[in-house]
Amino acid sequence: MPAPLSAAVPSPAGLSPRTRLLLHGPIAATLIRLAWPNMLVMLAQAATGLIETFWVARLGTDALAGMALVFPGVMLVQMISAGAMGGGISAAVARALGSDRRDEADALVLHAVLINVVLGLACSVLVLGLGPSLYRALGGSGGSLAAALAYSNVVFAGNLLLWVMNGLASVIRGTGNMLVPALVICAGVVVLVPLSPCLIFGLGPFPALGIAGGAAALLGFYAGGTLVLGWYILSGRNLARFRLVPLRWEMFSRILRVGGVASLTSVQTNVTVALTTALVGRTAGADAVAGYGTGARLEYLLVPLVFGLGAPLVAMVGTNIGAGQPGRALRITAIGGLLAFTVTEAIGLGAAAFPHAWLGLFGHDPRMLATGSAYLRAVGPAYGLYGLGLALYFASQGAGRLFWPVAAGLARMVLAVGGGWLALRLTGSLGWMFVALALGLAAYGLGIAGAIWSGTWFRAPRAGAALVPATVTPARPRY
Repeated sequence: MPAPLSAAVPSPAGLSPRTRLLLHGPIAATLIRLAWPNMLVMLAQAATGLIETFWVARLGTDALAGMALVFPGVMLVQMISAGAMGGGISAAVARALGSDRRDEADALVLHAVLINVVLGLACSVLVLGLGPSLYRALGGSGGSLAAALAYSNVVFAGNLLLWVMNGLASVIRGTGNMLVPALVICAGVVVLVPLSPCLIFGLGPFPALGIAGGAAALLGFYAGGTLVLGWYILSGRNLARFRLVPLRWEMFSRILRVGGVASLTSVQTNVTVALTTALVGRTAGADAVAGYGTGARLEYLLVPLVFGLGAPLVAMVGTNIGAGQPGRALRITAIGGLLAFTVTEAIGLGAAAFPHAWLGLFGHDPRMLATGSAYLRAVGPAYGLYGLGLALYFASQGAGRLFWPVAAGLARMVLAVGGGWLALRLTGSLGWMFVALALGLAAYGLGIAGAIWSGTWFRAPRAGAALVPATVTPARPRY
């Protein structure tokens, strides 16, 4: 791995204490310090889906299969708004603060909110219009299709709230502040835990809305988070403040050129799960879809878990590259990748060894348990490499270098969907299809790692010149 030389760094005297910590603090300790509240919030946010699934499973297999049909779309929106476009927002804010451009960081707040409002409205229109055709194409019919539409129509009618909440949280995380979004979202989950069953089953004064009740509770969670995070930024407590400034394409571009490309990775992930769900449904029916969907939820849980570490990686890598410290940015990336691999591999090995401990939380149908167990035994051991790839994807957002994460995501999709289809054609066995999914996860993590460590973040050096990161903006000295 090349060891690039550092460019000039802004004077520490002109930087906030939080920015100085990102630039000069001990790497592992700073990552853990920033990651633990963020991992807590991401686990809390992921728990909202698990809470819903736990209660919806009590409505029967059709309801559980209906949620499995909608889940890839819901996760796609969450991953783009929080991880992809959110990473673009956090990276732009971090690079601006790292190079001591406070006015630019303030201007990015308005531009970030507008981007997320437009994207949120577009997603609502798209899914509400095409939902029935989409869920039929994924294998939904009868009761499972009715359940999918009942849930989907409520969630996507209020989709704008999710986008705005995640946009505001990303602005705050870009300053290195992980605690405030963590507190707000964890408080929302505390309210959501009792609200979801009340609206599903109709307890006390609440109406019995069935599967749509879980979606309504989720929208209440998004609305509360949006109000509190918006108040925090408007109050002036955030390092990047909301200001009414003239709109500039340059500001939109700084977010979109990272967030837009990163969104392709989120699309690839969810298209992969959606298409493999369709393969399972057409091969083995609704019970198998419920089993695969429930097993795949654990894979999806890795995304918010690693995002807890990934958001600090975006902020730390972006701030250090903005300040002209590429060598430190690479060291941060290596340490973050190792931490992510360790945590996710432990989860994967545990799930492979004891699949019923996870699947039994959501149901006891024999075919559901058999399919889910086969998935976890085949794919669980590859979770560590998937976690590594996710961490490096977030670090690449901070660096503004996303070609290889997108290429690795494409390789994963081809191996999982194409290889899975071929395995079913040749053997008729879901077990061999799940082996193809595991190979796809391994290709994703190893592909990104190999690209970064071969030096693709940096320009080739001229004779006698230092190796300079391609995305460094020269810092403006303060006098």
